[in-house]
Amino acid sequence: MTTVGIATGAGRGTGEACARRLADMVDVLLLTDRNEAAVAALAKDLSGSGHRAVAEPLGMDVTDPEGLSRLADRVAGLGTLRAVAHAENVEPEDADWRGIIEVDFVGTVLLAEALRPLATAGTAFVYCASVSPLIAHIDPAPEVAAVLDGPPEEDFVDRIRAAIGPALEDAAWAYPWATYGVHRFARAEAVRLGPVGARACSVSPGAIDTPQIRLETARYESVKELIRGTPLGRTGRYEEVAAVVAFLLSDEASFVNGIDVAVDGGLLAAVRDE
Repeated sequence: MTTVGIATGAGRGTGEACARRLADMVDVLLLTDRNEAAVAALAKDLSGSGHRAVAEPLGMDVTDPEGLSRLADRVAGLGTLRAVAHAENVEPEDADWRGIIEVDFVGTVLLAEALRPLATAGTAFVYCASVSPLIAHIDPAPEVAAVLDGPPEEDFVDRIRAAIGPALEDAAWAYPWATYGVHRFARAEAVRLGPVGARACSVSPGAIDTPQIRLETARYESVKELIRGTPLGRTGRYEEVAAVVAFLLSDEASFVNGIDVAVDGGLLAAVRDE
């Protein structure tokens, strides 16, 4: 049976790095991104570089139900869903609070719901999140948690805003809440998928060497302090995050389920010891 993998947000950064790892783990690799030209170029590169997988680009947005339906149909038509590396996201500098919640959290839920019927023994999902909610010590009241656990209906984002309050409208605060939602969802999804032998985990990068981090490091002393406070004393690389994602998606991690793995150079350990 043909094995199928999916890498979302594959047009750049962590998503692209994950795609390059997945290209040697499955027979067909679907590359999704809002930037169709970027994933088309990556598919051409991967397909001509001696990798196991045939790479196929799909320009789509994870918040678009129609696009997700097409993605699920394509997987079903190709073979067995084996691995999903979900790295599609926006950061506080790239969108307002609503966009962050919609893409980073609701998009994760919608993608999982579209693909869940295709999960079978050996299928693995990894959702990329962030250490930010762990550093911020987000611990919602039961009534807020109940909203986050609710169905992603049309007014889902508004219900989240009403539960958390006006502070959510600060993009810098929406981001840790969105990624906290991913942490929470991954745990719940692991429980839902367990009976069919499938798994779900999340991965939380710390300060990764992105163009945005370089810009912020030059502008803000607080970002410099964050990096200096990382025990390894440096930023991470996309490839280092992708290596952890690839492990969690592999058979080597067949009994790893429902957890979040921080890829942060020890930042959380240092923060917790303060």
